Amino acid sequence: MNREDQSDMDPLARKALERLLKSSDKHVAGAAARRPTLTDSSLSEYRELRSLKAKEDFEAVMAFAQAEGAITVMRPRRDIQGLIERIELIDATKLASILGKVPHAVRVQSARQTLATYLAGHSVLNDVLSSWERLKKVRGTGPDGVTKWVMACDVIAYCQAQVAHSAMETPVRDASARLFKDSKCIESLVPCLDVLLTGNVEDDARSEAEVLHELGLYREQQPARLSGNIVVRRERGAFPLDRPYCALPPSTVLGIESMPSQILTIENQTTFHVWARQYYDSDVLCLYTAGMPSPAWRLMYIRLLSTLPASTPVHHWGDVDEGGFRIASVLCRCAAEVGHTLLPWKMHPADVPESLRRAAPARTVERMVKYAHEAGWNDIAHELTKAQFVAEQEG
Repeated sequence: MNREDQSDMDPLARKALERLLKSSDKHVAGAAARRPTLTDSSLSEYRELRSLKAKEDFEAVMAFAQAEGAITVMRPRRDIQGLIERIELIDATKLASILGKVPHAVRVQSARQTLATYLAGHSVLNDVLSSWERLKKVRGTGPDGVTKWVMACDVIAYCQAQVAHSAMETPVRDASARLFKDSKCIESLVPCLDVLLTGNVEDDARSEAEVLHELGLYREQQPARLSGNIVVRRERGAFPLDRPYCALPPSTVLGIESMPSQILTIENQTTFHVWARQYYDSDVLCLYTAGMPSPAWRLMYIRLLSTLPASTPVHHWGDVDEGGFRIASVLCRCAAEVGHTLLPWKMHPADVPESLRRAAPARTVERMVKYAHEAGWNDIAHELTKAQFVAEQEG
């Protein structure tokens, strides 16, 4: 056998050597303590062969791999012509070459080099690479899918540039066609985009619509929902909001003509609808953020707040989890731009009934605390450190 004979390699021998290479990948990744070795159990199919030629074909492959310095083949000490008892890995790179493959560690290193220029802007990619090193996939991708992560980074940069040029909403398929000459490509990148936006490889996946919404992309444009007995200035005049709420394009909402007692943003749709049905006649202006608000929604929010005195209370009510506090940190920056301070509404850990609490991993709590600090809610950040739970707004 020679290197040109890879396609004709004995199937059983290939299967055994691929198992050995996989064991090597696990050993290097720290997922397996034992050195990569094939023993009796792994060689059982070979040992049960009834055809002399089949055994010779298997053994020829192993002899070639041993001659190449990839493995050591061990037979009974007193019978060097006996059946192979044990195969030990000597050089994973040489073995991979014989099989026409690349060791997992080499593929991860190649992915690291590919992502090098993106690490500064998206530090979560370090966590992605770390997961790959441990043989864990991230949103269904391994190091061979690194191109998807590069493309996702490019999508985010493109969307940020669009917003900087006042293009707050872009049809996702138009953007995809411009960037990749493939109108559906961006939609295939949503899992990677989600991780890059949240900065978290462990969080639950969000819906496609929510991820695209955050970037200012859409398949179908979503209106902003506003509720309350409030007069809102729009492009064609100032009108009171309908009961129980109004759904308007964010770009058409220009300001407030009446004086609300407070502004309240709500993260989740169910909670917004419950509030709107109960309080549509109140002087509280309530806005639904639809999860992380879009660039167009954030600009509308800034316009609304800019028409109000700084003394008007501005509150946010969201989930007591990482996403909820991340949204709060973004809204806090928007409010601060026009001289307002964002306050929490029912987001203190003490506000959450024990029946709705779910224990949270330490890393999730750390990120919740980080975003709470960014929102200026230092007392809540301190409480979160001790509480160690998450809870959804519904209920």
